Amino acid sequence: MSGYMEEYLRWRQAEKLAPQLKAELEAIADNPKEIEERFYTELEFGTAGLRGILGAGTNRMNAQVIKRATLGLSEYILGFAGGAERGVAIAYDSRRMSREFALEAALTLCAKGIHAYIYDSLRPVPMLSYMVRRLKCIAGIVITASHNPPEYNGYKVYWQDGGQAGPKQAEAIYAEIKRQDYFSGPDMTIEQAEASGLLTWLSDADDADYYRDTLSVMQRPELVKEQGDTLKMVYTPLHGSGNLPVQHILKLAGITNVSIVEQQREPNGDFPTVTAPNPEDPKAFTLAMELADKVHADAIVATDPDSDRMGLAVREKNGKFRVLTGNKIGSLLLYYILSAMKERGAIPADGFVAKSIVSTRLADAICAHFGVKLRCTPTGFRFISELIEKSHTEQGFGTFIFGFEESYGFLAGGFARDKDAVCAAMLAAEACVYYRSMGKTLSDALGEIEALCGCYNEAVKSYTLSGKEGIERIAGAMAALRSDTPREFAGVAVDRFEDMRSGKAMDYAAGKETESEVTGMNAVRFLLSDGAWICVRPSGTEPKLKLYIGANAKTDEEVEALLNKLMADTDGKLSTLLKG
Repeated sequence: MSGYMEEYLRWRQAEKLAPQLKAELEAIADNPKEIEERFYTELEFGTAGLRGILGAGTNRMNAQVIKRATLGLSEYILGFAGGAERGVAIAYDSRRMSREFALEAALTLCAKGIHAYIYDSLRPVPMLSYMVRRLKCIAGIVITASHNPPEYNGYKVYWQDGGQAGPKQAEAIYAEIKRQDYFSGPDMTIEQAEASGLLTWLSDADDADYYRDTLSVMQRPELVKEQGDTLKMVYTPLHGSGNLPVQHILKLAGITNVSIVEQQREPNGDFPTVTAPNPEDPKAFTLAMELADKVHADAIVATDPDSDRMGLAVREKNGKFRVLTGNKIGSLLLYYILSAMKERGAIPADGFVAKSIVSTRLADAICAHFGVKLRCTPTGFRFISELIEKSHTEQGFGTFIFGFEESYGFLAGGFARDKDAVCAAMLAAEACVYYRSMGKTLSDALGEIEALCGCYNEAVKSYTLSGKEGIERIAGAMAALRSDTPREFAGVAVDRFEDMRSGKAMDYAAGKETESEVTGMNAVRFLLSDGAWICVRPSGTEPKLKLYIGANAKTDEEVEALLNKLMADTDGKLSTLLKG
């Protein structure tokens, strides 16, 4: 009998397995392929924690997987003096089983003698990140699968600095997790945990400091107080955790004329009104645009289920809305912040901005214009968080101003240590008010940035495969890019090739091997002779390959033509490689 079949039978016979999960396993008894898919491997724990499809099995998200992961995390925490007393803060979003998984994690921690602080209702990721630091917890947990489809959920671990666990920590935690069994470990009820003093419930009263500190990153608070009610804005939480926090911060700032998309206001893990609850998808703005036209709104803000990503749509001169990319939003917020700081002479001499390596090079041009240092990181906001922590702990490292990544993650101030859609929504609204006071729109502001720095644009494409075979094909494609490296794309020569996993780079123009700009990331990047760039990387949590392309030119039309040619050629190359 195969190993996965033995594990399937063990799960099916386990007394602790919930009845609905047992019934699920019994229903696939005559489906060996489905059994293999669920049990041939286990969900791996990485820098993004665990993420997978809900259901029974080691390769699915369920209470047993949550318990085992928390047992492993507990053992890791108990290796730090005072870790149990400092405790773990826990939050969850609107997804299916999120509250149940959060309670499972909390009670498992308590059963191991570790203090657990758990919110009594759903909260965004940035508020959990902030709370870890405020309570001086050793760690934090968020139950979320971010903007993935409804059938997914996940388990993200944060460390004492408020950022997600780094790669080495993730490896150490995963090593402890693998030592645990899915059906062992101590159990504790809510009543027992409360009576022991190890379970503390967090409520609205604990959020005041987060709102106060978030408001402090506003650039023109007096202007917003005076004119905030003139801005008409539409907001949609896309059935997630952002609804109350975003509305509250906007009201505190002075943005009071906000219309909420009623069909998407209430938390709902089925996300019934959208294909995917993702502000990166223009279709997610459909209902919001209908409402915005009815109320004559100037801008639309959308947040994903755990409210760490923010999407923004702005009204153009033709009256229609334009959904901005994450790169455009990041550049717009960056330019607004730096121009406001320069106006009052407040840009720190040692100030720096951070962005992921796959984000727009327009940020480089903006930072150069204002004389501000720009630091690039691997993908994943964890790495921007690390830079923020260094700015607080390493003398002379510099003062953090703003960070972003192309996947709609933005952060100012650094009070939270993960991307913060609540803060970003506030800053976007503030920028709207300011430009409105100048007789301009956010679209006008983007035009000014392009006139100053040039026209930049990017394109992203994902290749989603399935199961074990998909993961193997993606690995094969990455190996081929490294071993038989393309020397041109769409007839444009590759000047430089970077393998960010090895940290090595080949500078063809100079004819020598050097180091890549970023290391510690399973990705390759091609820098072309005309200034364009291409980056390819696999997802760390699912069988998906991501392609990023960037280009710049004098006009939007020229950039678009360049991107189209590069995308066609690169897509052809990758599609061939993925066929195996």
